[in-house]
Amino acid sequence: MKLFTLVLWLLFSIVICAGSASSQQGPSRIWITDVTIISPENLDHIAPGNVLIENGRIVRVEREKATKKPADAAMVSGKGQFLIPGLIDSHVHLASIPGMQPESGFDPNRAKPAMVAEYVKQLPRSYLYFGYTTLIDLAVIDRRAIEDFRHASLHPDLYDCGQSLPIANGYPMSFAPPAVRFKLFPNFIYDPKQASSIPPEYRPEDHSPAAAVARVKNSGGICIKTYFERGFGREKNLPVISADNVAEIRKDATQAGLVLMMHANSLEAQKFAVDGDVDVIAHGMWNWGDLGNQSELPVEIRSLLDRIADNRIGYQPTIQVMGGLRAYFDPQYLAMATIPKVIPAEMLEWFNSAQGKWFKNEISEDDAPDAAVLEGFDGGPLRRVRQVVGYLASKDANFLFGTDTPSAPTYGNLPGLNGYLEMQQLKKAGLSLEQIFRAATINNARKFKIDSQVGTIEPGKIANLVLLKKSPLESVDAYDSMVTIWVHGKQVSRASLAASADH
Repeated sequence: MKLFTLVLWLLFSIVICAGSASSQQGPSRIWITDVTIISPENLDHIAPGNVLIENGRIVRVEREKATKKPADAAMVSGKGQFLIPGLIDSHVHLASIPGMQPESGFDPNRAKPAMVAEYVKQLPRSYLYFGYTTLIDLAVIDRRAIEDFRHASLHPDLYDCGQSLPIANGYPMSFAPPAVRFKLFPNFIYDPKQASSIPPEYRPEDHSPAAAVARVKNSGGICIKTYFERGFGREKNLPVISADNVAEIRKDATQAGLVLMMHANSLEAQKFAVDGDVDVIAHGMWNWGDLGNQSELPVEIRSLLDRIADNRIGYQPTIQVMGGLRAYFDPQYLAMATIPKVIPAEMLEWFNSAQGKWFKNEISEDDAPDAAVLEGFDGGPLRRVRQVVGYLASKDANFLFGTDTPSAPTYGNLPGLNGYLEMQQLKKAGLSLEQIFRAATINNARKFKIDSQVGTIEPGKIANLVLLKKSPLESVDAYDSMVTIWVHGKQVSRASLAASADH
């Protein structure tokens, strides 16, 4: 029996989950001592304690105990500091390059290849710099980008939803030229009404909901991402997925054990998502349709939000999507001292150039003064989404932390930093510090079914941990006070992760 137990323990210790952080290891045993442990499943019992890491896993958690250092363990004093689980961003797009045309993201060699290469090299470290040790990429456009990320010497754990399921010629396919959109989004759902505009080599039976879900499952995806989006800006009146399609996707996703997500940022779309029994709604409701001019939250919207809260549907507010667009009109954004920590100097210099601000013209179609555009954002979509999120916070809805980084070809959504800005947005909208903390840890882990591995500080979990100078339950700026990050037990100082550091 002892031998059997030993074999089981050895197998458990060498589990590789979704691309382990690094083949390079520091000490096999680390003893983090005299640290205040803040774990989301145990917020009623926050106290100084000790955590033992062995071979990349947490093997012991002690609270209010004075225990001698285990033999052969490297000791890390956490006195006066706070230990939390590594954070989870459940909405990223790693193949997209902030501030650059989409085609530059698909093929970095087509625009400023040296600059893009430096950005891609820094990308995993930028997420770690702000404590994100687990990411979920919701729509794989370029599988190479995913694999390159996973093969970096140091990187967050990465899960993905495989290729997303747009309706043919709908969002986001519509933003790509017709000649290439079906190659970029090959897992689309066939729409018989559009047969004349779908290349003949794509057969309806190969693009049914069942076939599309199966491709995601076979690729190793943990979730399904689809869309309800009629369009915005210059792309409007797009085809949208049908209720019958969603019902089939829901059935197939359940059978495959996959989480069903829907891009939905309007009242119409979120009602469609709730009626379709999705697991996660990606985006806050910044588009109220005909109700958009009402200053108070309309009864119709409150009724829908009650259903979202009561059904425990995962809700990703992604308020910083609006902030990422707003950044082009805010002279303070590129002046933030943190930006040189997360992107190469050459990229920041380019963002500050006239050429680097090309996307500003795409956002502002009428050459309005910057102050007027900012007022439009703040009094329009940002006001509406904050009202929605504040109401859901009052109902203790099931918030999931996701940033949609980058949400568009904007330099206003930078890796890692965008998460910190999203937390500030959530606090301003009405979430408590506890709600923000849980959203970025245990809520994400549970909803995406990875809670056996991450999300809390418990024995058996992967040793993805963050040491902070301040408590995240006392202020949002605690998330910018990180000292040390552990990724699968490998200890890294925050300073060494900065883009400006010598790697």
